[in-house]
Amino acid sequence: MSKLAKAAYLGGALTTFGVLATRVRSGKTSELDARITRKLQTIEDPTFDKVMHTVSWPGFPPQSRIIPWALPLAMLAAGKPLEAIFQLAGWGTGGISGLVKRIMKRPRPTNDGFRVSEARISGSSFPSGHVIIYTGVYGFLAYLAHCHIKIGLLRKAIVGGLASMIALVGPSRIYLGHHWFSDVVASYLLGTSYLVVLTSIYQRMRRKRTV
Repeated sequence: MSKLAKAAYLGGALTTFGVLATRVRSGKTSELDARITRKLQTIEDPTFDKVMHTVSWPGFPPQSRIIPWALPLAMLAAGKPLEAIFQLAGWGTGGISGLVKRIMKRPRPTNDGFRVSEARISGSSFPSGHVIIYTGVYGFLAYLAHCHIKIGLLRKAIVGGLASMIALVGPSRIYLGHHWFSDVVASYLLGTSYLVVLTSIYQRMRRKRTV
């Protein structure tokens, strides 16, 4: 992706996020959010239900606090300090999520009209912590796999698996009744913007090391 394309994406994504956040605060997304939640929760398929629960599992504590540390530590042990630092930096999306949650203070879905699965969740609903952190942590891991794994089939399998995880966690958060559709969209916008910046800085640092 060229610098111009990156700048255009960042400008568009962050502007869209700003518009969405404004609409959420004024309650203008409530009807659509409720409609999408009800639609997803009408799906009565055991396999779909299992996938939705499984894909959200890494985002709950204690594993949500172990995995983001374990990945960079493994890279450090493998002699990849630069990759380890940037992989850990992917977790910075959690800080963004916490800051926006404190500002927005949006209530989560309740059992009054929706099915809310039991889970260890806290904080406000907007944005989805799962989605933004998955985008930062697993998105950067997918980027590293794309850059460093030479075996084509293995590279495609790992990148595809991680991309699927990121894509499915959004619907999962809605299906489980933990977030609204607009929470998820906001997280994808913020998370991918962060990822564009992080991968760009990593590319620059990597080039400097090889000069």
